[in-house]
Amino acid sequence: MRLHHLDITAFGPFGGSQRVDFDELSAAGLFLLHGPTGAGKTSVLDAVCYALYGSVPGARHSGQGLTLRSDHAAPTTRTEVRLELTVAGRRLEVTRQPPWERPKKRGTGTTLDKAQSRLREYDPVAGSWKDLSRSHQEIGEEITQLLGMSREQFCQVVLLPQGDFARFLRADAEARGRLLGRLFDTHRFAEVEKRLAERRRTTEAEVRAGDAELLAEAHRMQQAAGDATPLPELAPGDPGLAEAVLAWAAVARSTAREQLTLAHCARSAADSARAAAERTLDDVRELARLQRRFAQARERADLLQQRADSHREAQARMERARKAETVAPALELRDAAEAEHRRAAADETRARALLPHGYADAGAAGLAAAARKAAEELGGLESARRAEQRLAGLVAERADLDRQHRADEDVLHEAETWLSGWDTARAALQSRIESAQEAATRAEQLAVQRDPARKRLDAARLRDQLAGDTDVAHQRALASRERAADARAHWLDLKEQRLRGIAAELAAQLADGEPCAVCGATEHPKPARKVAGHIGREAEEQALADCRRADDVSAEDERRLGAVREALAAATAEAGDIPTAQLAQEVAELEERHAEARRSASGLHSAQEELRRAEQERELRLAAGQEAAVRAASRAARRDTLDREKASLEAELAQARGTADSVAARAAQLERRAALFTEAADTARAAEESAQRLKDADARLADAAFRAGFDTPQAAAAALLDDAEHRDLQRRLDAWQSEEAAVRAVLAEADTAAAAQQPPADLHTAERVAEAAGRRLQDAVSAWDAATRRCTELDRLSARAAVSVRRLAPLREEYDRVARMAGLAAGTSADNERKMRLEAYVLAARLEQVAAAATVRLRRMSAGRYTLVHSADRAGRGRSGLGLHVVDAWTGRERDTATLSGGETFFASLALALGLADVVTDEAGGVRLDTLFIDEGFGSLDDQTLDEVLDVLDALRERDRSVGIVSHVADLRRRIHAQLEIVKCRSGSVVRHRGAG
Repeated sequence: MRLHHLDITAFGPFGGSQRVDFDELSAAGLFLLHGPTGAGKTSVLDAVCYALYGSVPGARHSGQGLTLRSDHAAPTTRTEVRLELTVAGRRLEVTRQPPWERPKKRGTGTTLDKAQSRLREYDPVAGSWKDLSRSHQEIGEEITQLLGMSREQFCQVVLLPQGDFARFLRADAEARGRLLGRLFDTHRFAEVEKRLAERRRTTEAEVRAGDAELLAEAHRMQQAAGDATPLPELAPGDPGLAEAVLAWAAVARSTAREQLTLAHCARSAADSARAAAERTLDDVRELARLQRRFAQARERADLLQQRADSHREAQARMERARKAETVAPALELRDAAEAEHRRAAADETRARALLPHGYADAGAAGLAAAARKAAEELGGLESARRAEQRLAGLVAERADLDRQHRADEDVLHEAETWLSGWDTARAALQSRIESAQEAATRAEQLAVQRDPARKRLDAARLRDQLAGDTDVAHQRALASRERAADARAHWLDLKEQRLRGIAAELAAQLADGEPCAVCGATEHPKPARKVAGHIGREAEEQALADCRRADDVSAEDERRLGAVREALAAATAEAGDIPTAQLAQEVAELEERHAEARRSASGLHSAQEELRRAEQERELRLAAGQEAAVRAASRAARRDTLDREKASLEAELAQARGTADSVAARAAQLERRAALFTEAADTARAAEESAQRLKDADARLADAAFRAGFDTPQAAAAALLDDAEHRDLQRRLDAWQSEEAAVRAVLAEADTAAAAQQPPADLHTAERVAEAAGRRLQDAVSAWDAATRRCTELDRLSARAAVSVRRLAPLREEYDRVARMAGLAAGTSADNERKMRLEAYVLAARLEQVAAAATVRLRRMSAGRYTLVHSADRAGRGRSGLGLHVVDAWTGRERDTATLSGGETFFASLALALGLADVVTDEAGGVRLDTLFIDEGFGSLDDQTLDEVLDVLDALRERDRSVGIVSHVADLRRRIHAQLEIVKCRSGSVVRHRGAG
């Protein structure tokens, strides 16, 4: 990377535009940046850093870029930094403008413009610049990629800061680690340490969770085993937990199996005892049953002997009933014939009672002849019946025609009445519609006038309000402007007084043996003294802060005043000069007229609908009247036809009815008469036939009773049994026989007779003995079942525990491996003898490279006396790896860098900075750094050492580098001809090139 030109405008102490020609300065290889304190030497380096990265180094990087603007710049001059450089063979131009609070183009006050950036590249073929990007992010990424360094690395490698490497040289391991970590970006190794620690915690938690689950299984096994054996006293995560749990589970299973064997033996013994007791109980129960059976058989035999007479009577009654059963069919036949004859006689009597006088004694043949005669007369009335039905239809049709005629007359009358008022109703509806349409048009016109009137009224009210606000804002802006002017004058006075006494303020910071920040001398024979009323830095900075706050308040008040005036002008332009009350009255009148017009126009739709319905009604009524007239004409012809047919039918029916009211009545009379004669003839014949059948049945019954051995049919009927009596008598006879056979069989049994000869059975004692044996067996079975369940549960839980142990084995191995790696990376492991973290180990390797590169220059600067070496020893209780020692060739001893003198510390720090620059450059991909700046205290060196240091710096030109030295040392101005002088004045600093080119 080589710098060509730097243009600075309104940046830091530079109030105007300044240009630094690095090509001219770099021609000599070594150039000097000098000037009084506070002139802006470091600001030139800040401008280079800001152009490349958009921010300045160290503590000066604050805010959003607003603090970079020069206080000496004119209000209309924008802050800008433009840097032209060559990097990676490409010539680029970077322009950056920080945020700028500029005066408004209209009115008073200020407005904030956003930051702007631009990156251009020179095209040697076209001979012109071409734009690459205007994005802050894209430009930053492009510069970082080309340089291969972050802002922090660039500030340490290219802009070697004053004092930083001296502090680095004397710092402890932790401070060196922080600086080297920023330069070499080793946070990824710290992330590895963190990831390993997190992984160790995660796997440890998983192992502890698995151990807790395994212990829970062990507690469940202990509960299943009956809490007889205590668990091993181990906690989750303890080593050997899995083996201890499995061993304890094996002992518990063995104990449970022994208990199961004992329970099985006890159960077998109890089962044998219960079986013997049950067999004894069965024998006693059988003896008691046989004894009860014999006693019951004796009682039943005595009862049968007592009922023997009634049994013989029942047998005789059953014998007579069996003989009477042969006569039963004849009895049933005679009873049926007698019942049939009684019904036929009753039917004949009832039918003859209904016959006309003169037919009561007629025979069946005479009644049948009378019925045939009535039927023949009924057949002659069929044609008259049809004529009568036709006449009824004619009468109904004639009545329906009359009803239709009356309905049509009503329709015609109603239509004529309604149509007579049609013209008047239509004219009224048309008038309503026209009035509503006019009101709607008027409402639209008023609505168009109402909205502008409302806006003018609102603007007038805002105008009245802003008129008062403008006066208040104007008074406030005037007061703020006066306070800001007073504050600026006060600050400038204090600043002038402080500059007059700045020598005393610098002298107060001097210490014996320490170099002066201005000249670099370590002796201070006549330091300046503060005079009475001296203005310090704090007072000046407080006055400056008050001045800036007053300017901010004044600018804000001016902005508010401008905003209020703009709003007032806009409101006045819209409302005009008309008073607000007059505008409010106009708006109210427009609102009232608009509301009235809308109310009048609201009836338009209803009037139009009403007119449409009225026209439809008129058409319907006209059509109904025409249809009614047509129907009336057709009905008149039909009525004449019906009247003629009716007269003809009435004459025919009068002859056919005779004395009856109608043909139907006459036919009904004949039908009833024929039916009566027919029924009387049928009943007479049925009565004669039933009487003959009854006589035959009496003869057969008398013959059957005689053959069965009964004197009369009545005796045979008395001996008969109905079904219920027969079943009951047969059941009693069968029960007697069954009971007699059963008693005889029981008394003949040998076992029953033998049991009756033995003493009575003691069933109660045998049951108590069997019940006790059953309880003992139940207890034994329960104990055996519990032992079986215990063994099964322990086997199941042991299997689950074994599965958990196998599942946890890989996780436990992973935890052990991760824990070893995490401890080794964190420096807490016993294997890490130096207690060195992974990041510190990587930084130690980088520091070793830096020490080797710095030693090359340090040996030349110290005439071969000093060598920088990396030390991995521990410092106190801290961790090792980032120690830095110096080897003194004169004494041959290695000592701490803190023992170096002020001058030795400077050139050792310079050598360390240059070595670090070489290593970081190689780390960044070998990007050449052709321009370096050294901001260190050269005043601490004697003449010989200064010559040696300058020789080393001058030797950098061998690598085609140019080195810029920032220093106050006067001797350097004599030794280095190419100079960039920063001159300080009241209007801002300026740059001057001396002896270059």
